[in-house]
Amino acid sequence: MSTDPVPLAQALIRCRSVTPADDGALDIVQRALEALGFACTRMVFGPEDYRVDNLFARLGTGAPHLCYAGHTDVVPPGDPAAWADDPFAGVVRDGVLFGRGACDMKGGIAAFIAGLTDFLAARPDHTGSISLLITGDEEARSIDGTAKVLEWMQANGQIPDMALVGEPTSRAALGDVVKIGRRGSLTARITVEGKQGHSAYPNAADNPIHRLVAALGPLLAAPLDNGSAHFPPSTLQVTGFDVGNAASNVIPAAARAMLNLRFNDHHTSAALTERLHAALRAAGARYTLQAECSGESFLTQPGPFVDALSRAITRATGVTPALDTGGGTSDARFIARYCPVAEFGGVGATLHQVDERAPVEELHRLAATYRAILEELLP
Repeated sequence: MSTDPVPLAQALIRCRSVTPADDGALDIVQRALEALGFACTRMVFGPEDYRVDNLFARLGTGAPHLCYAGHTDVVPPGDPAAWADDPFAGVVRDGVLFGRGACDMKGGIAAFIAGLTDFLAARPDHTGSISLLITGDEEARSIDGTAKVLEWMQANGQIPDMALVGEPTSRAALGDVVKIGRRGSLTARITVEGKQGHSAYPNAADNPIHRLVAALGPLLAAPLDNGSAHFPPSTLQVTGFDVGNAASNVIPAAARAMLNLRFNDHHTSAALTERLHAALRAAGARYTLQAECSGESFLTQPGPFVDALSRAITRATGVTPALDTGGGTSDARFIARYCPVAEFGGVGATLHQVDERAPVEELHRLAATYRAILEELLP
């Protein structure tokens, strides 16, 4: 008989673990893993006003070493009155589990632990080792969670041979998508300085709007690239433009723009930042540019690890997964610095929404799929 992931998912949902609060969620995960024989290490990072709880757990010392990564923190539920039930009640109704985190990703963590339980019961003599990296800082700053636990893992000889992040990657049906990479994300804040003046006497002023538009025009006129083997074309979006000017006859002293670039493996954040500098210099602008990269693009090339994931998912679900790199960022961007990483989880149709939910049957099938993945990767 298979282990039911729903009671564990309900217990996790009932923890109000809105980032960076933990509210006991990692205690629940730790107890479940210690009952399976895992050695658990807790780590707390961050300033006093933003303490983040993290968990690393490992069973076995041999190779290959597979790490499952996930997060127990969730986004705020918004107005609770908009929900059919308390967003932290973990209600099951008509075969569906409701609650913040049911989809992203407390349901996924529960499914992995259920599948892991069944795998260990059936294969107590397996070789290799299994670890879990569970953080409470994925949905917000992502500073004091996975990235810092990985530093500890490297210092303590715990870097895995491969990692699986349990984000809800499936689109229409469980098993239809495995993410093998992600685009990078670069945010740029530009301020162009000018000289204020009367709009009737432009020769006595220096219009910063004109210079900023002149810089942005060529950047927007042509695509950054045409995509690559595994990535769509990179994009540049102007997400903010402001001069703080209420007077129609005044040339302002400064103009500001905010850009977001989502880029593929043709680029690095440093090269794109220099491209912005070059455009501003060409426009003759006096400017400041602040660029922040939340993650470089990365790709786990198709090969033995990705092939094994695909075989296991097809065997468990009957669906052949597409290999995808779309969407935003995830903690896989940190793990990719250390080892091959892929992402696979349930259908993400309601993540971050009111009445977030996961069908109970899907959670059972996800648990069975995680068991199949363990069977495929750990001899």
